[in-house]
Amino acid sequence: MMRRTLLAAGATAPLWAIAEPSALVRAAEAGDLATLRRLLDAGAPVDSRDAQGRTALLAATQADRIDAARLLIERGADVNAKDAIEDSAFLLAGAQGRLAILRMTLAAGADLKSTNRYGGTALIPAAHHGHVETVRELLKTAIDIDHVNRLGWTALLEAIILGDGGRAHTEIVHLLVTHGASVELADAQGVTPLAHAEQRGQRAIVEILRRAGACAPQTGS
Repeated sequence: MMRRTLLAAGATAPLWAIAEPSALVRAAEAGDLATLRRLLDAGAPVDSRDAQGRTALLAATQADRIDAARLLIERGADVNAKDAIEDSAFLLAGAQGRLAILRMTLAAGADLKSTNRYGGTALIPAAHHGHVETVRELLKTAIDIDHVNRLGWTALLEAIILGDGGRAHTEIVHLLVTHGASVELADAQGVTPLAHAEQRGQRAIVEILRRAGACAPQTGS
Protein backbone atom coordinates (compact mmCIF):
# COMPACT_ATOMS: atom_id res chain seq x y z
CA MET A 1 0.00 0.00 0.00
CA MET A 2 2.80 2.43 0.89
CA ARG A 3 4.53 1.74 -2.39
CA ARG A 4 1.34 2.28 -4.46
CA THR A 5 0.51 5.49 -2.60
CA LEU A 6 3.97 6.94 -3.12
CA LEU A 7 4.06 6.07 -6.78
CA ALA A 8 0.53 7.35 -7.34
CA ALA A 9 1.52 10.67 -5.83
CA GLY A 10 4.42 10.92 -8.21
CA ALA A 11 6.94 10.70 -5.38
CA THR A 12 10.08 8.64 -5.43
CA ALA A 13 10.09 6.20 -2.53
CA PRO A 14 13.38 5.65 -0.71
CA LEU A 15 15.08 2.39 -1.60
CA TRP A 16 14.45 0.81 1.78
CA ALA A 17 10.72 1.65 1.64
CA ILE A 18 10.08 -0.09 -1.68
CA ALA A 19 12.34 -3.04 -0.98
CA GLU A 20 11.04 -6.10 0.82
CA PRO A 21 11.48 -5.88 4.61
CA SER A 22 13.97 -8.75 4.46
CA ALA A 23 16.16 -7.16 1.77
CA LEU A 24 18.67 -6.00 4.36
CA VAL A 25 18.74 -9.48 5.90
CA ARG A 26 19.40 -11.11 2.53
CA ALA A 27 22.18 -8.67 1.73
CA ALA A 28 23.81 -9.37 5.10
CA GLU A 29 23.53 -13.13 4.63
CA ALA A 30 25.17 -12.84 1.22
CA GLY A 31 27.89 -10.51 2.51
CA ASP A 32 26.79 -7.91 -0.05
CA LEU A 33 28.37 -4.83 1.50
CA ALA A 34 27.44 -2.49 -1.34
CA THR A 35 23.75 -3.28 -1.02
CA LEU A 36 23.92 -3.15 2.78
CA ARG A 37 25.44 0.33 2.67
CA ARG A 38 22.97 1.52 0.05
CA LEU A 39 19.97 0.30 2.05
CA LEU A 40 21.28 1.65 5.34
CA ASP A 41 22.19 5.00 3.81
CA ALA A 42 18.68 5.20 2.39
CA GLY A 43 17.23 4.80 5.87
CA ALA A 44 16.57 1.08 6.22
CA PRO A 45 16.24 0.16 9.92
CA VAL A 46 19.45 -1.61 10.90
CA ASP A 47 17.50 -4.22 12.86
CA SER A 48 15.11 -5.09 10.02
CA ARG A 49 13.89 -8.68 10.30
CA ASP A 50 12.89 -11.47 7.94
CA ALA A 51 9.98 -13.89 8.29
CA GLN A 52 11.92 -15.96 10.84
CA GLY A 53 12.54 -12.91 12.99
CA ARG A 54 16.23 -12.82 12.09
CA THR A 55 17.92 -9.44 12.06
CA ALA A 56 20.48 -8.67 9.40
CA LEU A 57 23.23 -9.09 12.01
CA LEU A 58 21.98 -12.51 13.01
CA ALA A 59 21.90 -13.59 9.36
CA ALA A 60 25.44 -12.29 8.86
CA THR A 61 26.54 -14.26 11.92
CA GLN A 62 24.97 -17.48 10.66
CA ALA A 63 26.80 -17.11 7.36
CA ASP A 64 30.03 -15.93 9.05
CA ARG A 65 30.00 -12.70 7.05
CA ILE A 66 32.48 -10.84 9.22
CA ASP A 67 32.64 -7.60 7.24
CA ALA A 68 28.86 -7.40 7.02
CA ALA A 69 28.57 -7.98 10.76
CA ARG A 70 31.16 -5.27 11.42
CA LEU A 71 29.30 -2.76 9.24
CA LEU A 72 25.96 -3.53 10.90
CA ILE A 73 27.41 -3.23 14.40
CA GLU A 74 29.06 0.05 13.44
CA ARG A 75 25.63 1.25 12.32
CA GLY A 76 24.13 0.33 15.68
CA ALA A 77 22.74 -3.20 15.21
CA ASP A 78 21.48 -4.82 18.41
CA VAL A 79 23.80 -7.74 19.18
CA ASN A 80 21.23 -9.15 21.65
CA ALA A 81 18.15 -9.07 19.38
CA LYS A 82 16.65 -12.58 19.22
CA ASP A 83 14.83 -14.36 16.42
CA ALA A 84 11.82 -16.67 16.62
CA ILE A 85 13.89 -19.51 18.08
CA GLU A 86 15.68 -17.30 20.63
CA ASP A 87 19.02 -17.00 18.88
CA SER A 88 20.85 -13.67 18.90
CA ALA A 89 24.03 -12.69 17.09
CA PHE A 90 25.94 -13.02 20.35
CA LEU A 91 24.47 -16.39 21.32
CA LEU A 92 24.87 -17.82 17.83
CA ALA A 93 28.45 -16.58 17.52
CA GLY A 94 29.22 -18.53 20.67
CA ALA A 95 27.39 -21.67 19.58
CA GLN A 96 28.90 -21.71 16.08
CA GLY A 97 32.39 -20.61 17.02
CA ARG A 98 32.24 -17.36 15.03
CA LEU A 99 35.17 -15.94 16.97
CA ALA A 100 35.64 -12.64 15.12
CA ILE A 101 31.94 -11.82 15.32
CA LEU A 102 31.79 -12.95 18.94
CA ARG A 103 34.51 -10.46 19.82
CA MET A 104 32.60 -7.70 18.05
CA THR A 105 29.39 -8.53 19.89
CA LEU A 106 31.21 -8.51 23.22
CA ALA A 107 32.70 -5.10 22.45
CA ALA A 108 29.23 -3.86 21.49
CA GLY A 109 27.61 -4.80 24.79
CA ALA A 110 26.59 -8.45 24.51
CA ASP A 111 24.34 -9.53 27.38
CA LEU A 112 26.35 -12.25 29.13
CA LYS A 113 23.22 -13.40 30.98
CA SER A 114 21.15 -13.92 27.85
CA THR A 115 20.12 -17.49 27.15
CA ASN A 116 19.08 -19.58 24.15
CA ARG A 117 15.99 -21.77 23.74
CA TYR A 118 17.61 -24.44 25.91
CA GLY A 119 18.19 -21.95 28.70
CA GLY A 120 21.94 -21.95 28.10
CA THR A 121 24.40 -19.07 27.93
CA ALA A 122 26.76 -18.64 24.97
CA LEU A 123 29.41 -20.61 26.87
CA ILE A 124 27.45 -23.87 27.09
CA PRO A 125 27.00 -24.63 23.35
CA ALA A 126 30.52 -23.37 22.68
CA ALA A 127 31.79 -26.05 25.07
CA HIS A 128 29.43 -28.65 23.59
CA HIS A 129 30.63 -28.06 20.02
CA GLY A 130 34.32 -27.99 20.88
CA HIS A 131 35.01 -24.36 20.00
CA VAL A 132 38.18 -23.96 22.05
CA GLU A 133 39.02 -20.36 21.16
CA THR A 134 35.43 -19.27 21.59
CA VAL A 135 35.39 -20.79 25.07
CA ARG A 136 38.70 -19.12 25.83
CA GLU A 137 37.31 -15.74 24.75
CA LEU A 138 34.13 -16.10 26.78
CA LEU A 139 36.13 -17.05 29.87
CA LYS A 140 37.78 -13.62 29.70
CA THR A 141 34.38 -12.14 30.56
CA ALA A 142 32.17 -12.28 33.65
CA ILE A 143 29.93 -14.98 32.14
CA ASP A 144 28.55 -17.45 34.70
CA ILE A 145 30.81 -20.48 34.28
CA ASP A 146 28.46 -22.74 36.28
CA HIS A 147 25.18 -21.64 34.70
CA VAL A 148 22.77 -24.60 34.44
CA ASN A 149 20.54 -24.91 31.38
CA ARG A 150 17.08 -26.49 31.13
CA LEU A 151 18.64 -29.91 30.58
CA GLY A 152 20.36 -29.60 33.95
CA TRP A 153 23.81 -29.22 32.38
CA THR A 154 26.65 -26.76 32.86
CA ALA A 155 29.27 -25.99 30.23
CA LEU A 156 31.54 -28.57 31.88
CA LEU A 157 28.87 -31.25 31.77
CA GLU A 158 28.04 -30.51 28.12
CA ALA A 159 31.70 -30.69 27.13
CA ILE A 160 31.81 -34.19 28.64
CA ILE A 161 28.34 -35.55 27.87
CA LEU A 162 28.06 -34.20 24.31
CA GLY A 163 31.77 -34.03 23.52
CA ASP A 164 33.87 -36.81 22.03
CA GLY A 165 36.64 -36.80 24.63
CA GLY A 166 39.13 -35.71 21.98
CA ARG A 167 41.72 -32.95 22.00
CA ALA A 168 39.30 -30.02 21.67
CA HIS A 169 36.89 -31.12 24.38
CA THR A 170 39.75 -32.10 26.67
CA GLU A 171 41.25 -28.61 26.26
CA ILE A 172 37.85 -27.06 26.97
CA VAL A 173 37.47 -29.10 30.16
CA HIS A 174 40.95 -27.95 31.19
CA LEU A 175 40.03 -24.30 30.51
CA LEU A 176 36.78 -24.53 32.42
CA VAL A 177 38.37 -26.22 35.43
CA THR A 178 41.28 -23.78 35.42
CA HIS A 179 38.81 -20.89 35.46
CA GLY A 180 36.97 -22.29 38.46
CA ALA A 181 34.15 -24.43 37.08
CA SER A 182 32.68 -26.68 39.75
CA VAL A 183 33.84 -30.26 39.25
CA GLU A 184 31.23 -31.54 41.70
CA LEU A 185 28.13 -29.85 40.24
CA ALA A 186 26.05 -32.83 39.09
CA ASP A 187 23.33 -33.06 36.45
CA ALA A 188 19.60 -33.30 37.20
CA GLN A 189 19.98 -37.04 37.90
CA GLY A 190 22.82 -36.48 40.35
CA VAL A 191 25.57 -37.73 38.00
CA THR A 192 28.80 -35.77 38.39
CA PRO A 193 31.19 -34.67 35.63
CA LEU A 194 33.70 -37.27 36.82
CA ALA A 195 31.14 -40.07 36.66
CA HIS A 196 30.11 -39.06 33.16
CA ALA A 197 33.72 -38.93 31.99
CA GLU A 198 34.45 -42.34 33.51
CA GLN A 199 31.35 -43.86 31.89
CA ARG A 200 32.53 -42.57 28.51
CA GLY A 201 36.12 -43.70 28.89
CA GLN A 202 37.43 -40.13 28.63
CA ARG A 203 40.66 -40.87 30.47
CA ALA A 204 42.39 -37.54 29.90
CA ILE A 205 39.33 -35.67 31.15
CA VAL A 206 39.03 -38.00 34.14
CA GLU A 207 42.61 -37.13 35.07
CA ILE A 208 41.94 -33.38 34.77
CA LEU A 209 38.89 -33.67 37.00
CA ARG A 210 40.67 -35.77 39.59
CA ARG A 211 43.59 -33.33 39.73
CA ALA A 212 41.02 -30.59 40.32
CA GLY A 213 39.65 -32.46 43.34
CA ALA A 214 36.74 -34.38 41.86
CA CYS A 215 35.96 -37.45 43.92
CA ALA A 216 34.28 -40.68 42.97
CA PRO A 217 30.97 -41.20 44.81
CA GLN A 218 31.03 -43.36 47.90
CA THR A 219 29.61 -46.83 47.36
CA GLY A 220 27.79 -48.83 49.98
CA SER A 221 29.46 -51.82 51.63
